[in-house]
Amino acid sequence: MPANSDQATERTSLLFNAVNGRRLSVLQQDEEAHSIVNSGVTKDEAAMAGSTVGERLKYNDYTTIDWLHDLVKDSYRFRHVHSRKGIRNAIKAAFDSCSGWIAVTIMGAITACVAFIVDVCVATVSDWKEGYCRSNPFLSKEQCYRKAGQEHEDTAFKLWADDYWTRFAIYVAFALLFGIISSSATLLTKASLPAVPPANGTKDIDESQNAAGKTMYMAAGSGIPEIKTILSGFVIPNFLDLKVLVVKAFGAIFAVSTGMCLGKEGPFVHISTCVGYLVAKWFPKYRDNGRKMREILSAACASGLSVAFGAPIGGVLFSYEEISTYFPRKVLWRAFLCSLVAAMILKALNPTGTGKLVLFETNYGTSYDPVHYLVFIFLGIVGGIFGGTFCRINYKWGKWFRGFPIIKKNPVLEVALVVLATALLQFPNPLIREPGDIIIKNLLVDCRGPKAAETWVCRNEARDDGHGAYVGWLIYGTLAKLVLTIITFGCKVPSGVIIPALDAGALFGRLIGQSIGNISPGIFAMVGAAAFLAGVCRMTISLCVIMFELTGELEYIIPHMIAILVAKWVADSLGREGVYDLAQNVLGHPFLDLDHAISLIQIQPEPLLVEVLIPPKQTMDEITVHVPKSNKVPRHVLQKKLEQLHARGLMDAGLVLVQAQGTSSTDVLQGYLAEGELEFGLTQVGAVYEEDAPVRLLGDADEGDFDLSMFVDRTPPTVCAKAPVEYLVEMFGKLGLRYICVTEEGTGKLVGVVIKKRLVAWLETLHD
Repeated sequence: MPANSDQATERTSLLFNAVNGRRLSVLQQDEEAHSIVNSGVTKDEAAMAGSTVGERLKYNDYTTIDWLHDLVKDSYRFRHVHSRKGIRNAIKAAFDSCSGWIAVTIMGAITACVAFIVDVCVATVSDWKEGYCRSNPFLSKEQCYRKAGQEHEDTAFKLWADDYWTRFAIYVAFALLFGIISSSATLLTKASLPAVPPANGTKDIDESQNAAGKTMYMAAGSGIPEIKTILSGFVIPNFLDLKVLVVKAFGAIFAVSTGMCLGKEGPFVHISTCVGYLVAKWFPKYRDNGRKMREILSAACASGLSVAFGAPIGGVLFSYEEISTYFPRKVLWRAFLCSLVAAMILKALNPTGTGKLVLFETNYGTSYDPVHYLVFIFLGIVGGIFGGTFCRINYKWGKWFRGFPIIKKNPVLEVALVVLATALLQFPNPLIREPGDIIIKNLLVDCRGPKAAETWVCRNEARDDGHGAYVGWLIYGTLAKLVLTIITFGCKVPSGVIIPALDAGALFGRLIGQSIGNISPGIFAMVGAAAFLAGVCRMTISLCVIMFELTGELEYIIPHMIAILVAKWVADSLGREGVYDLAQNVLGHPFLDLDHAISLIQIQPEPLLVEVLIPPKQTMDEITVHVPKSNKVPRHVLQKKLEQLHARGLMDAGLVLVQAQGTSSTDVLQGYLAEGELEFGLTQVGAVYEEDAPVRLLGDADEGDFDLSMFVDRTPPTVCAKAPVEYLVEMFGKLGLRYICVTEEGTGKLVGVVIKKRLVAWLETLHD
């Protein structure tokens, strides 16, 4: 099977032969297999797909890691490195112990440098829609004013035209150009996940899949749904490659510069994870172990949000709360360091020119009264309604609009249409004409400050002749952001949903603040922004911390907590899944959410038992090997079983070994042989043996045996068929298993095998 790329190398570095104590290199043995790296489909395998070879499952084009297997593997590696004597070996052991800290430090530094480049470029390119700096066209409007010693004088920043309609046309033209550039670059990362097409009459595989696999644009979207999938134990080949990182950064610059309702915060998380993966590959302990790799990627995620918002603590909590499935204390500490280093270096690079990490620094100087709690609760209710509505309509919009053949086949056309709609709707409104982060900054302003009169918002709020038009712009902006964010999220450009949600919340909060006296409307804009984002993403603790790191307003933690919690409750009542969970469904990525899975099972009218997940008889016949008393089976039997596994497309499945015990004819489970090890054993280890040589699967090997017993897991995890399904879900989720064998109650006879993909697909049927 052809190798794909370095992304796929979730290698098993060491396996241990319990019989003779020798260690075997898995790049030569397991490669986890040729289940990940070598996951392409040969012509022979594609041809076999036309026959009925047993049940087909959803997510055939994803492989999984085995967390327990990788844990044991790392234990052997650790003992090997740390048990050897001598100064040289002691130095190696010390480096091994420190390698995690070294890796996250490098990751944080590189992520900050990439973020600096993107931030500076976005600030400049986005302003080109309106004009250019006379002294240096590569300076943003704000930097141009600062350099010239002026604040808002056109003598420093030259507008393209004085006529409104000419400026409008140029604005739209530049936005379209930037959108086309961004989407065209994103299409360069088009890839197909390896998969075998479904057999005739089978409906388990999505129609978009073909012999090459499911099509993906690796740099499109925020990347957070895919990262959640990867960190949960599934594998998406090539998603964290250097090419994807470069295209993601380049595409994000022009996507954000279009003015579309998207942000660069989600892409920064993807970029930081790409950096984490590329750096971790320098260290064998991470490169060769899927579990360890995911630990370091969880830490790398934190630096993405740290540099996006200047929120190092919020970044750590975001990784823990929203993205990571496995987050032990050592990952927490390393995420803390990674986020810290990224924030320190970004502050030193100073992309904003202010010398501060706080993006939207405010100082309202007034406190809130108990009566304002009712307003914060109201903002939370509206934020929850906004979030729940957004998630539902965006899901339906994506299914409907992107189902049209012309849109499905021409992603650039969709982006152009969305950019056009966005420019036409946003340019007339001075509140939402600027990039998303500038919109928030303008809406959070305190109009009692020394420079309040210079801002468009404060000038309108201070008018003596009424500000009805201004209130109309606030209403218009809120509705426009809702509609435009719905149609934008999911386009084939690098994009995030965090900034648009904050924009909409800040607009609505500022609107509510107009009717409340003796307190700055900016306070309600700040709390409204948090409420709307909580409704969309369902973040809680991390969002609260991010908000006070963004604004520097520690006094308003309680209002944020109230609004965020209420928004989550309301949004959950409209739909339990947040925007990233729904994106996983739309994109077809597998993900096992323990809390959500248990909730689905609990609402079923009758108790469900593990036996409902037992595969059909034909499937069990194909994956079961009856081992005789000699503990050997003919090679052609295993070769046929391997071909059947290939034909079904289950690249990380395996065979169960059973053997009759004593005088009883009952076959008892003896072990499990994974597909990757089976293929390596037959093609590599068995290369020197004759075609019909017997293969030893159990027992102690004799000299000259064709021995694959070293690859057999003699302690496969099992569960009783009559056990509640909740047992199975907890075992897969908490232990990180790839498969679980099902035995008959009372006899211990093997009756089935459940792999993780089968469980995830079955849970989706409950949801439907």
